[in-house]
Amino acid sequence: MEVTCLLLLALIPFHCRGQGVYAPAQAQIVHAGQACVVKEDNISERVYTIREGDTLVLQCLVTGHPRPQVRWTKTAGSASDKFQETSVFNETLRIERIARTQGGRYYCKAENGVGVPAIKSIRVDVQYLDEPVLTVHQTVSDVRGNFYQEKTVFLRCTVNSNPPARFIWKRGSDTLSHSQDNGVDIYEPLYTQGETKVLKLKNLRPQDYASYTCQVSVRNVCGIPDKAITFRLTNTTAPPALKLSVNETLVVNPGENVTVQCLLTGGDPLPQLQWSHGPGPLPLGALAQSGTLSIPSVQARDSGYYNCTATNNVGNPAKKTVNLLVRSMKNATFQITPDVIKESENIQLGQDLKLSCHVDAVPQEKVTYQWFKNGKPARMSKRLLVTRNDPELPAVTSSLELIDLHFSDYGTYLCVASFPGAPVPDLSVEVNISSETVPPEVEPSSQDVRQALGRPVLLRCSLLRGSPQRIASAVWRFKGQLLPPPPAVPVAAEAPDHSELRLDAVTRDSSGSYECSISNDVGSATCLFQVSAKAYSPEFYFDTPNPTRSHKLSKNYSYVLQWTQREPDAVDPLLNYRLSVRQLNQHNAMVKAIPVRRVEKGQLLEYILTDLRVPHSYEVRLTPYTTFGAGDMASRIIHYTEPINSPNLSDNTCHFEDEKICGYTQDLTDNFDWTRQNALTQNPKRSPNTGPPTDISGTPEGYYMFIETSRPRELGDRARLVSPLYNASAKFYCVSFFYHMYGKHIGSLNLLVRSRNKGALDTHAWSLSGNKGNVWQQAHVPINPSGPFQIIFEGVRGSGYLGDIAIDDVTLKKGECPRKQMDPNKVVVMPGSGAPRQPHPQLWGPMVIFLLALQR
Repeated sequence: MEVTCLLLLALIPFHCRGQGVYAPAQAQIVHAGQACVVKEDNISERVYTIREGDTLVLQCLVTGHPRPQVRWTKTAGSASDKFQETSVFNETLRIERIARTQGGRYYCKAENGVGVPAIKSIRVDVQYLDEPVLTVHQTVSDVRGNFYQEKTVFLRCTVNSNPPARFIWKRGSDTLSHSQDNGVDIYEPLYTQGETKVLKLKNLRPQDYASYTCQVSVRNVCGIPDKAITFRLTNTTAPPALKLSVNETLVVNPGENVTVQCLLTGGDPLPQLQWSHGPGPLPLGALAQSGTLSIPSVQARDSGYYNCTATNNVGNPAKKTVNLLVRSMKNATFQITPDVIKESENIQLGQDLKLSCHVDAVPQEKVTYQWFKNGKPARMSKRLLVTRNDPELPAVTSSLELIDLHFSDYGTYLCVASFPGAPVPDLSVEVNISSETVPPEVEPSSQDVRQALGRPVLLRCSLLRGSPQRIASAVWRFKGQLLPPPPAVPVAAEAPDHSELRLDAVTRDSSGSYECSISNDVGSATCLFQVSAKAYSPEFYFDTPNPTRSHKLSKNYSYVLQWTQREPDAVDPLLNYRLSVRQLNQHNAMVKAIPVRRVEKGQLLEYILTDLRVPHSYEVRLTPYTTFGAGDMASRIIHYTEPINSPNLSDNTCHFEDEKICGYTQDLTDNFDWTRQNALTQNPKRSPNTGPPTDISGTPEGYYMFIETSRPRELGDRARLVSPLYNASAKFYCVSFFYHMYGKHIGSLNLLVRSRNKGALDTHAWSLSGNKGNVWQQAHVPINPSGPFQIIFEGVRGSGYLGDIAIDDVTLKKGECPRKQMDPNKVVVMPGSGAPRQPHPQLWGPMVIFLLALQR
């Protein structure tokens, strides 16, 4: 037997591409929430219609390097240019239970410092229908002297809605129309808030005393049902009237119990009484019952206006207000004129100085002030004046003026505010008058200094401000140890404003933390410098086209990792990178060195990670190395992902390995949902003799989608799985997928196409029913959508629980389907879902491969 050995050395899977991969930000908005409809209007404006209370999800897909930062903002309405104060810094904007006020235009702004920012927008239209409000008004006028009076009644029905509501008036169960009854008139008044329809009953007749219903409708848009309200009109119907048991202004001391009664004096139907407080809600512990308001142990925070309102939807509500004043003082403040802080100057002898003292009090006019100097009452003189109610200051403010400031005027001044006759503690504020000194401020407060080994570095700490504005001393330390003083500043410089330290050469020993402490005899401040020759961190590139490449049969995938190096010329040339790859939730990591040649700024570097397990995620750490040693490390998480975007000519098979299931969503109008599972997540108590044991690949980790037909499911229940919205760019498409229909109670599997040209229109494209055996089979379905479309997989429950249906490996490609159909009784592995590919370089190369050719 002859043996031939061939030795092959695997190439390191590392590539360098040309310079200039820094690219400006690009952005695109896609939606994934509970939209009623997403349409384009006549001016190509994207409009997202959603029902109030549903979940809004907008995603801003960005490209560009470095990775763009995304900011979401919105205008207050579709016609407003004013942005809301809050912003969301995230690629995905999610609003749970969206409110009508959150409708408007949403902007996604992506920027990365390269070129101009990318800005995209979409208008969100929130649909809603409130409960209608019905009020009754009447007019009475004399006719023909005193012989009789004519009474006209107006029933006003108002509702807030979007889109505009349609109104229907009924008397009893009969629909009213002014064309059928001359005694009624229905019209829409001008200048009303919300949508309003008025039913006018002219010259009230006996038959007009009846029950009236106002029904409002938005024609079931977004599934919003109609709403209605009813009012019974009688000959005793009257608006509410009331009175109070106390005066309109009530002044009390803190700690007292307060009781106010609101008494009804008229109204039919019986009016409802409600107490409110402004500003804010009723105090904690307050009790409002049968028109009586009780506030135990009232406090200063309980001051305000208390309103008693009586309503019965007849005429205008009746309202009475009590202004409750709880004696109190708070917020003692002072003001110095001139303001030495704002005007950046010291208090100078010989100038005039005014000290002002103010407190917020209830009642404000009852406050008294007293001034003290160094603990003793201040004495009035020609140079010390105390005034009240200065027109240039807030009301009831006390001022102490010092004329021609002397040295003897320096000291501590105390202002005491009192509330005579009330159990309210005094408030005081203290001011110290002296010549002012300010500790220094320096720059930089902190600085990262990078330099190649052997090169000099100059560290400079500068005095920004202080009083006095001079450096009295400067002390340098290295790693906490005192350094010799740097060379003195030339004598010609009378007031040095900085201190410098020069390092002749950066070495490993001289790398570390330096600090410079500067003093001006009042205080000190410190500059911090971190000197090092280590390299900056890499910048991962997130815009790699299709970085994930899956191998379905082996359950492995590869990932194209790309990055640039931040400021490579700042330090010594890079020698290599150390790559660490660790599966999440695992402790062990594989480490590899990646040699590099000269790396330039903006140069795109690439490495292919292989033998990654589907569908696991990995943490990747990348550390640059120079002759100095390790530089700053960068890390990121890579995930196994499947295609979500519109179909293209590349591999876009959905294996359902990703939790996002390629952008598919559960239909909200069906009876139950599809379930994502694999052999490892199956219920061990699941029904036997139905459903697949594994996915199409036959591996236990592989996922698929299926419907569970056990209880509480019933005959005819439907589950719908809806694809993302695709923009049709070809005349024909082919939908290919594998299905598993095994069990004696199998119902039906349907494929529908939902057209989005004008509303949502579903058409059947393919259907299959009954038991097809315990085997995966493939179907190819041609479709020819005329515009934007979605595909829907509909599983229908059969007559019993042995009817689980599953699908896997869904592919949507442009063009016609294969003319030669594959044998449906054989398991077929589609290209792109696990078929053999060209071998990829191994992750942990270089690797020696021996090929042994045996010849007998």
